Amino acid sequence: METILIQIKDVKAYKLLEDLEDLHILKVLKKSVQSPQKLSEKYPGKLSSDVVDELQDYVTQSRSEWNNPTI
Repeated sequence: METILIQIKDVKAYKLLEDLEDLHILKVLKKSVQSPQKLSEKYPGKLSSDVVDELQDYVTQSRSEWNNPTI
């Protein structure tokens, strides 16, 4: 037998999988849904705090300029 990984795109698919399992056609190994990992959790501490402060200041200034055009 072969094990494969599938992605469920519709809730109705769960019922179909349960029916196939009842018919002993397949076996559902994992029924829990995994939420995608946040980027902040995946890449913690990749920027130094100095760089983060400079970047935040730049973003704040850019937004201010965008919202208040002088032209």
